[in-house]
Amino acid sequence: MPLIIRYVLLIILFFTTGISQTDHDILIINGKVLDGTGNPWYKTDIAIQGNQIVAMGELQNHTAKRIIDASGLYIAPGFIDTHSHAAGGLSTQELSAARPQLAQGITTVVVNPDGGGAVDLIRQQEELTEHGLGINVAQMVPHGSIRREVIGMDDRTPTHSELDEMKRLIEEGMKAGAVGMSTGLFYAPASYSETEEIIELAKIVHQYNGVHQSHIRDESDYTIGVVNAVQEIIDISEATGIVGIVSHIKALGPNVWGKSEQIVKLINDARDVNELQIFADQYPYEASATGLMAALVPRWATAGGRSAFLERLDEEETRLSIMMEMEENLVRRGGADRIVMRHVSFNSDYEGVSLEEIASKKNLTAVEAALELLKLGSPGIVSFNMHPDDVEHFMKQPWTMTASDGSYVAKGDGVPHPRNYGSFPRKIHEYVFERGVNDLASAIRGMTSLPATVYRLNDRGLLRPGFKSDIVIFDSQKIRDTATFTDPHQLSEGLIYVIVNGVPVIDNEEQTGLLPGEILKRVDR
Repeated sequence: MPLIIRYVLLIILFFTTGISQTDHDILIINGKVLDGTGNPWYKTDIAIQGNQIVAMGELQNHTAKRIIDASGLYIAPGFIDTHSHAAGGLSTQELSAARPQLAQGITTVVVNPDGGGAVDLIRQQEELTEHGLGINVAQMVPHGSIRREVIGMDDRTPTHSELDEMKRLIEEGMKAGAVGMSTGLFYAPASYSETEEIIELAKIVHQYNGVHQSHIRDESDYTIGVVNAVQEIIDISEATGIVGIVSHIKALGPNVWGKSEQIVKLINDARDVNELQIFADQYPYEASATGLMAALVPRWATAGGRSAFLERLDEEETRLSIMMEMEENLVRRGGADRIVMRHVSFNSDYEGVSLEEIASKKNLTAVEAALELLKLGSPGIVSFNMHPDDVEHFMKQPWTMTASDGSYVAKGDGVPHPRNYGSFPRKIHEYVFERGVNDLASAIRGMTSLPATVYRLNDRGLLRPGFKSDIVIFDSQKIRDTATFTDPHQLSEGLIYVIVNGVPVIDNEEQTGLLPGEILKRVDR
């Protein structure tokens, strides 16, 4: 129905019935609604009062302070980023408005992934809300940070008293409202943990209906291999009953390309045969990002921390052993030309430059150049190491959620992975409209109702009366990522309106700078 006719009807209704012209705060009309269930779009109106959706349907007899005509546009629940490193940035006044996230349609982020982040979640909540928030934030309890606090960087199993202290800190985080526990079993010191340690801690998390989200022990063939690493997450879930999530699922490096078939079967069997709740999240890129140390240096060489690593380099025999394993790890990553510096605190000139180029300029081998860099600091890297067929195969699975794995730094700081700016629009533009890997309704489900269900964000992720009014309205002809690997600090396009808790934070393509975000805490069913 044309907007002018609706206005006439509303005026007639006001004078004939006496109904106030401000029944609702916002009324969204004429859009194509993708409600988050995976169903095809349909036409319906949406009424918002405060931070809730209060009515949906044919609402010609409803009035509002603000009417948004979404003709030709799609309306969906706000996107939920299940794996975000944005907590540090969001805690600063400069970045609290979450502009890169909102430009992607993200209205909620789950922080403290990969076992890293704050141990004291209450203090983190205070830091996050000090300057206000442009988006909602849910927290994970970070196993790696807790292990470091209790045990340090030692490569050993915890004593009984240390395990009890870790359990206490895990429980403290869950009581503070965490939605689960994250582990980073690939990274030291979590890589020194045995599976049984994770099981004992997961039992505590499961008592509070939390999930286990994991950067698995091996995404390639560094140690136990990617298939066995996924099996470890399944084993933990089988032993505890906890929901298991394989973070940023991938087959990393030429040695394991094609393993997606085996991994998908493994997860499907765990779900269909053993009735285990196993899920995954994924960012829609063929390159990953990590630290140069994590990518190339064997874990035994980092036991005890950075100072111990540097001391080992002074011992000739030990240094040669480290370098031999680094050579092998470089092959796993596909070679020095596939590793590009994204953040180098001690020399920004290296940012955006490949390890191969740096080695050539220094007249060194790639491993020698990497060690020279690591002696000076801890460079972050982008690593081009995934096969498109594996990326697409994982993406097609109904248990795969979309995530960014994005950090959050000031514009112009380093040359970060473009996923910080583009993950969600890229999924829609590139993998739905361009490649046809997913249909639009399924892609939206993986960004909305699926993560809301998995993480127990029970009043978000769907467009339903009674649910919170986190809503995105986008133009299918405009939505796209503009961030590139060489020029990543660019906001995505095509989000016409973004509403967080009933407040427009993108209004007719313009960011408002308003801060209606909240800390979201686990809701037990």
